[in-house]
Amino acid sequence: MRRAPIRPLAGLVTLGVLALAGCGTQTAGAPRDPGTAEGDRTIRAQQVMRVTEVHEQTGMTLLEGPVFDGDGRLLVVDVTAPAGEPKVLRVNVRKKTSEPVHTDARGAYTSAQFSPYDGRIYLTDFAHGDIVSLAPDGGDPRTFFSGEVDGARMNPDDLAFDPEGHLYVSDSRGMSEGEAKGRVVRIERSGKDATVLADGLAAPNGISFDADYRGLWFSELTQNRVSYLLLDGKGAVASRHTAVRVDAGIAQTDSVAVDADGNLYQGLHGRPAMAVYDKYGERLATVEVPARDAAGLESATNVAITPGGTRAYMTVSGPDGGYLYAFEALGRGTRQSNGG
Repeated sequence: MRRAPIRPLAGLVTLGVLALAGCGTQTAGAPRDPGTAEGDRTIRAQQVMRVTEVHEQTGMTLLEGPVFDGDGRLLVVDVTAPAGEPKVLRVNVRKKTSEPVHTDARGAYTSAQFSPYDGRIYLTDFAHGDIVSLAPDGGDPRTFFSGEVDGARMNPDDLAFDPEGHLYVSDSRGMSEGEAKGRVVRIERSGKDATVLADGLAAPNGISFDADYRGLWFSELTQNRVSYLLLDGKGAVASRHTAVRVDAGIAQTDSVAVDADGNLYQGLHGRPAMAVYDKYGERLATVEVPARDAAGLESATNVAITPGGTRAYMTVSGPDGGYLYAFEALGRGTRQSNGG
């Protein structure tokens, strides 16, 4: 997720470093009819509800990490919520209501995901380099991982789980300095072993497995590109290459999700929209909020597609508050399009 500079939170490092990305793109070739089922077309998302308002203490609100629980309720995190205000919320999208799930004194949580191994909620604390887990009801907070990886603390942004419950984290280390020090880190499900799979990255942000769990897609904020790590089936990297270059203007690449057909949903920061690609890098669609809403919104950070269905819920934030917008995805929802 990309963050605009904000005021420091009490007890936190300056959260101006919480700038992760969003973007728009174009593909080469003849223009497509936006009304057709194929090609670069516009999908108009509709407002579901406002979840949060701008916090007086931090001067902003930023929704991220949407993920459905087993009861079909949507969890989201508010990255900039100060101590005492909800940092994790549960939303009933049918009733258009929300309730607090978790808060604490210091966390700046940028993503949420349920582990397939122990069923707990895992949160990335970008500001402190920790990964925290909660019971499904939001209680029993535990620090799952903290400390250095290969001599440096992480700035963990998004995360993905493999089927065995091992974690794959986008580490945006170096972002505040504008240096390509970012990494993709694999953490064994016990939390004891962490391995760097890729380094020298430009503020990696979104991360998601492909539809077959053969490799990882990850976006790099300050290069506006999506890269692909092919894995060897044993937790190591077989190859790596740049897969998609995103022409976004002032916007940057934020979180990325993948549907059952392998399509990529690339969140945009600096524009309340998402770009959709197929697995070969062809631009399929742009998801946009209605024009009347766009002036008060700045980022579409992430999306969760209903597991087994096509109803998608996009987290969108700006001076008007933090919102959920809904649209019909191009493919069904899976674990790779549910959180991270």
